[in-house]
Amino acid sequence: MTYLPRYQALAAGATLALAALLGCAKKTDSQAAGSGAVPATSWQLVDFTKQDAANPIMGPSPVGVFQDPILNQAIHWEEKDVFNPAVVVKDGKIYMLYRAENLVSGNVGKTSRIGLATSTDGLHFDRQVAPVFYPANDAQRQYEWPGGTEDPRVVEDENHVYYMTYTGYDGKLARLLVASSPDLVHWTKYGSVFAKAYNEKYVNKWSKSGSIVSRYLDDGRIVATKINGKYWMYWGDAQIWLATSDDLINWTPIEMAPGEKPPVTLRDQALTVPDLKVVLPTREGKFDSNLVESGPPAMLTDQGIRLIYNSRNVPAYGDKTLPEGTYTAAQALFDKDDPTKLLQRMDTYFMRPDQPYEITGQVNQVVFLEGLARYNNKWFLYYGTADSKIAVATRPVAP
Repeated sequence: MTYLPRYQALAAGATLALAALLGCAKKTDSQAAGSGAVPATSWQLVDFTKQDAANPIMGPSPVGVFQDPILNQAIHWEEKDVFNPAVVVKDGKIYMLYRAENLVSGNVGKTSRIGLATSTDGLHFDRQVAPVFYPANDAQRQYEWPGGTEDPRVVEDENHVYYMTYTGYDGKLARLLVASSPDLVHWTKYGSVFAKAYNEKYVNKWSKSGSIVSRYLDDGRIVATKINGKYWMYWGDAQIWLATSDDLINWTPIEMAPGEKPPVTLRDQALTVPDLKVVLPTREGKFDSNLVESGPPAMLTDQGIRLIYNSRNVPAYGDKTLPEGTYTAAQALFDKDDPTKLLQRMDTYFMRPDQPYEITGQVNQVVFLEGLARYNNKWFLYYGTADSKIAVATRPVAP
């Protein structure tokens, strides 16, 4: 499988259409996958409304320019596409870290870098002129160049240090990497999240999309929280796996016990990591038939761990009512005391592409959820559209 998990992608069925106002579905029945002690829909965070009057809230811009340290020339670093943002609430504002790509021209190839923008209303953002995170002449260049730094997800610890998981892409292999910052501007890179696990067994395996289990506090902070003395991270973009950490930097993937077998037939990149324990598998006949991929930082609640996840469909063995390669989003609930234990899972998606900027772009038919913020008594859910622009959907915090 080449590096195009979304780049191979291009109206939902009538049973959902009436409930899917602006592509955001109402609560649905859930598939019981455990004890069933949690009511079928009470755990779901749904009923979001796409803010179409403002969407897309951010698109490509020729204004941003910086001196690339590897090419040693000025680059309009966000002129082609901007998408897949992380968000953090800090100092009364929403800070957005977003992926941006430059145009291909001459000796300049397409590279992803991460920009920073701020907002006081969640809809209108002021961007910094230069990216705050990008490939450079450092120890991580081998993992980040020429493809770039992609798809950030950000949490903080109890000491207000921010940790960002992101994808480094060298042009052939995607690797899940990690960095930290005191202020979201100045970053320290640490390399592969799996550098110290199993004698580097997973460092050179395809890995992406680290969603660290966190509490979403009333003041908007997203604080990584230990369970049973460990931090936990859902990760992956073929199946979803788990890893644990003591320090938010060095992570150990959870492997299957001797004799244990995967709950689903492995495909594509998952075939290269057959020992990993699958905690959220793809499902044949459904919208999430081809891949599942972690969304925003997983939310630790009293009912369990709520994981918003992205998924891709292939009609040949998936949902025949969705176009080929459609990316939709759903949610799953895991046990708060045992993050490997799946309790419930949506039977259908709660968000799908239905707006022109979601249907057509660099990759067609994509909504890709990656940032969630509690701000001004609302939930702001940020997502990439067709791998080209950024949009938002909102709902009240209560009920």
